[in-house]
Amino acid sequence: MGKIDSKEKLIELMAKYKNLVFSLCIKMTGDYFAAEDITQEAFISAYEHLSEFDGASEKAWLCRIASNKCIDYLKAAERRTAPTEDTAMLVAATSGDGPEAEVAKRDVLSRVEEKCNDLPNGYAHIANMYFIKGLKAAEISEKLGIPLKTTQTKIYRAREMLRKNIRKEDLLA
Repeated sequence: MGKIDSKEKLIELMAKYKNLVFSLCIKMTGDYFAAEDITQEAFISAYEHLSEFDGASEKAWLCRIASNKCIDYLKAAERRTAPTEDTAMLVAATSGDGPEAEVAKRDVLSRVEEKCNDLPNGYAHIANMYFIKGLKAAEISEKLGIPLKTTQTKIYRAREMLRKNIRKEDLLA
């Protein structure tokens, strides 16, 4: 396919299947913002490989791309997960970090908690639950009795406010 032809095909595919691909991604990841990103990645990948596509069953082809992107995301998320208390104690005992490093980590965490508490009403509590206590958006939504979408939006906005308010130098000073 030519470049113009493939752009038009991409626009057609996005118009036709964006909701399907997004709903697949959100079901697989459970994270609204990750699902948005993965949906975009899936369509970018489809565009890049459009010349290799035989034209049969474009719906299944796009869903497979999105599904593979979600699986990659989930595998990467497993590598990023925080260790359990037992594992953390084992790592702390075997690592070269001494008590100074542990105190520094606690200090940074307490400063982040202070910055979370400084956020406007409606954001401070959710930011503490998400960034300090490590609860997932679904858990926060359930505890507070508010819609998941509202919780996810508040987490996103709190993250942006914290980004503007916290500089790396502030935390390490």
